[in-house]
Formats: sequence, structure tokens, C-alpha cells
Amino acid sequence: METKKIINILPTKEGFFGEYGGQFLPEGLKAEFDKITEAFLKYKDDPIFNKELNDLFKYYAGRPSPVYHCKNLSQKYGAEIYLKREDLNHTGAHKINHCLGEALLAKKMGKKKIIAETGAGQHGVATATAAALMGLECDVYMGEIDIEKAKPNVDRMRILGANIIPVSEGTRTLKEAVDAAFNAYTKEYETAIYAIGSVVGPHPFPMMVEHFQSIIGKEAREQMLDLTGSLPDHIVACVGGGSNSIGLFSGFLDDESVKIYGAEPLGKGDKLGDNAASITYGKKGILHGFKCLLLQDENGNAANAYSVASGLDYPGVGPKHCYLHDIGRVNYETISDIEAVRAFYELSRTEGIIPALESSHAVALGLKLAETFQGDKILINLSGRGDKDIEFVMKNYPLK
Repeated sequence: METKKIINILPTKEGFFGEYGGQFLPEGLKAEFDKITEAFLKYKDDPIFNKELNDLFKYYAGRPSPVYHCKNLSQKYGAEIYLKREDLNHTGAHKINHCLGEALLAKKMGKKKIIAETGAGQHGVATATAAALMGLECDVYMGEIDIEKAKPNVDRMRILGANIIPVSEGTRTLKEAVDAAFNAYTKEYETAIYAIGSVVGPHPFPMMVEHFQSIIGKEAREQMLDLTGSLPDHIVACVGGGSNSIGLFSGFLDDESVKIYGAEPLGKGDKLGDNAASITYGKKGILHGFKCLLLQDENGNAANAYSVASGLDYPGVGPKHCYLHDIGRVNYETISDIEAVRAFYELSRTEGIIPALESSHAVALGLKLAETFQGDKILINLSGRGDKDIEFVMKNYPLK
């Protein structure tokens, strides 16, 4: 498919990126989402709001996160490999970027509580952190399986004062956590805000989360120019819902010389229920109030999704990702559980950096590209650190 020129892609007034996105809501919620949209559009260009947020990014979250040249991996694989180190942010992942933005917006709107869902726990930790900082209550919905897999993050959330609400329905993972959180929000929207954890959900959340995450791409673009004198040839990020990836991609969409790749979770294979590769295997459908490419069963309902990385096992994907796929600007490829775990160990043992299993999907795809494009510059978004995954990996994929 021929790539089209991309210039500052924004959603329509109704929240659509091409055919995807929008706002499919119960009538009672539409007025509240209109208020959120109005508040976001007001504050995103407000100098006082932006100074407050930028100060939080710099002095609280530790931005800018560095770009690191992986000399050992580069020598081994034959391409120049760089990492955007979002794992070094406060709370250990990119999630703090939009959580600080959403919590600050909630405070400006006079809300008293943040409601959130989480899979791997990184969004939950970042939300709990931002809520503690802003003096807000925090309810985090999390599937029972994910609670067991990511116990260190569950403990962190509780220490930070969050109320963890286990979800026992369905697969007891991320989709059901979103279901439960959204249902709770419909009963408390007058005093609470739902801090969605990715570029998914009804308008304006895909646009809003991207806005706060776009700092990744802005920094990375400048850093690569400063460090190497030119832009990377390839950029790579993992894609579940798609917040870390859209944050990185946003800084390079206009640069036609830069090839962009999203690593989707193939899980255990291409059979329905064995993966969470929504763009690769999904069909158009509506989930959680927005239209996207969606893994569906024979009845058209959202199918069970699976990935070794809890933060990626969502059956849908952000609407802008769907649009970028359709126009051919981003190449979405799949990485299996085994490939991700191998990359987890490879980065750990070669560079001394333990990545999150989510980020390991991007690392795996980046290493594949390195073997193909010898001598090229490849920038990988290391969206989070692997502390939360160590116990799970050692138990299920032990060292040999």
C-alpha cells in the first residue's frame, strides 16, 4: 500500500480517525464527556496548566527520559540500536505521562476521585501515584489473573493509597477490568473521572492520552538529531491499546524517511483466543464506546485476548492506530510470547537492562529489523521496566 503524507492527524469533531473512534455512549454520559472534551481543549493550550504539567514532567517524573545507544547489541546485530528509556520515568513506565495529565485535568474540573483499570499494573501504579500527589481518591480495577501475575505492582498501588478492586468475570484480565471500571464510572461520573489507560475508549480519550504521551516522540526526535545528527531509519514500539507507541510515532509521522513499526502480541499463535493482535486479525467493531479493529468471535462479540504481557492482552486497539494501518503509514507486525521472552533475556544479558514483557515485544521486532537492515539506525521505545515480570518469567520461563 502506498504511503500517504501525514500532517498532524487529529480526529474530527465527533472523534473519528477515518472510520475509527467516535463516541458510542449511553445518553446520560454524553453530556459528561462533552464537559471533559471542553475542559481538555481549554487546558491543553493554557499556559498555566502547561507550566504546571511540564514542571511535573521535569521535576517529578524525571523527564526528559534519555535515548541510549546499545553498543553491545549494535555490534552483535549489525545495526545501530537505540532505546528511548521510558523505563527510567518515575513509576517505571510511560504511563506516568498521561496519568499526570489526566489527574491534573481532574483536579481542575473539581473531581474528587480517579477511576482506572490496569493490566500489568503500570497504569494502576501511575494513576495511584498521580492521585496521591493531587489529593484524589483512587479506585483501580484489575483482573484476578493479573493481580497474581503483577503482585509487586499491586503492593505498590496499595501503599500509594489506591483501592484495588479484583475483577473475577470472564478471563479475569484487562478487558474485564475495563468493563468493570467503565461500569463503575457510569455511577460516579459527577464526582469522578475515568482515567483510561491507553489511546482507546470514547472521544476525547484517544486524543487526550495521545496529547500527553506525545512528549515521547517530541523528545526522541530532538535527541536522535542531537546524538547522531540525523533521524532514525526505523522506529519501533509495542502495541496493545497503543499509548506508548502513538506517543513515539507522533514525533515522526511527518518524516517520510522514517519507517514506523508496531509490534503486536501474537501470544501462542494465530488461533482466536491465543493472541491479542487486533490489527492483524481483527475486524471493525465497537468496544468500550469506540470503533476499532477488534478481535471477534463468530457472533461478533469481543473475543478473549491473550498475551504473556498483561498490558497487551486487550482485544481492541486505539482508533488512530487502525487509521495509520489502513493508510499504510505504520507497519504492524506480530511477535510471539517466546520471541518476547527471548528478547527480555537478550536485552538483560547484553545491555544490563531488564525490560517489561510489553516492551520486550518491541525489542524483539527491533532485533529482527537489525538483522535485515544492517547499518541502519533503529530506535526502540522501551516503554517500561521489568521488575513486575521477574517472578513470572523466572517461574514460567526459567534460565537454562
